Amino acid sequence: MDEQALLLLKEEDEGKIRRTSVPTQLLKLKRTQWWILVFISIFFLISAQAIAVLLGRFYYNQGGNSKWISTLVQTGGFPILYLPLCLLPPSSSHSSSSSCSFTTLLCIYLSLGLAIGLDNLLYSFGLSYLSASAYSILCASQLAFNGVFSYYINSQKITVLIFFSVLLLSVSAVLVSLDDDDDSNNSPSGDSKWSYLVGCFCTVFGSLIYSLQLSLMQLSFEKVIKSETFSMVLEMQIYTSLVASCVAVIGLFASGEWMLLSVEMDEFHEGRVVYVLTLVGTAVSWQLGSVGAVALIFLVTSLFSNLIGTLSLIVTPLAAIAVFHDKLTELKMVAMVIAFMGFALYIYQIYLNDLEVQRAREAQVE
Repeated sequence: MDEQALLLLKEEDEGKIRRTSVPTQLLKLKRTQWWILVFISIFFLISAQAIAVLLGRFYYNQGGNSKWISTLVQTGGFPILYLPLCLLPPSSSHSSSSSCSFTTLLCIYLSLGLAIGLDNLLYSFGLSYLSASAYSILCASQLAFNGVFSYYINSQKITVLIFFSVLLLSVSAVLVSLDDDDDSNNSPSGDSKWSYLVGCFCTVFGSLIYSLQLSLMQLSFEKVIKSETFSMVLEMQIYTSLVASCVAVIGLFASGEWMLLSVEMDEFHEGRVVYVLTLVGTAVSWQLGSVGAVALIFLVTSLFSNLIGTLSLIVTPLAAIAVFHDKLTELKMVAMVIAFMGFALYIYQIYLNDLEVQRAREAQVE
């Protein structure tokens, strides 16, 4: 039996074990109900992430300029995640945390939280210098980085399809970095090519860190925590977001930006109320996207969740064209097509893996 098929079969069996810790009502769901939950989660992840990026772009377009506030709202809405956590049975939360010590968990939360804080800051700089469409397409490079880190950190087999997926997404990112025709009208950085290149670098480097922390999070679940219950995933989201939010708050006060917030609010083009609503909406959108991602991890797999998150990066530029009238240049169109081809190759590889799992299961039955 193929080694990859055995590994996938093992992961599927572990997924069944994880589901035993969730409410019994969910275990009794019919297949149709399960698919409904999956599609609802996909909708939340794609729409919430697109809205969050567009609101972030709106914040900068209307006069917002605080990188640390933009960083904070990406994780600052984490308290709303306590709602689904409280809906879980108390026993599941305790059992999920008992497989490793409190000190070990604290180290994991701190290290991943710091990485997320740095990642959010880089994304804030990238979004401030780029249009929403260019920013989103560049973020698609996270799937390419994820393939590399999964190979070295998570021992994932890199097939020909995955290799070409990584290559195509990397080419797409390079093409976008060469196209700055529309950013002078949609970015507060003006028409400076240097600012545009800095935005590209920050976004791609942020995607690299994001992919790295995803692989490290998976490694933590498999090798250290040895538990992937729904409550454990929520706790990981909450406490790493708490650390990242603390980093953003410290940066906000250390940089002195907090003293300028009142002025920024007064000078916001759409007024103080819209300023507050924009930040609150951005924070809630990022967390709804996180809930959608967590739900897909719970209902399907973490890889599927990541792929849907990447798909939302293809949807966001289309929304940016409608909302902000971003210019859809020929080079950007080519980049979007190449990014979609890379995504499709990755999806096809998952389909082939599923076929291998099915054959392996049938062989075991025989």
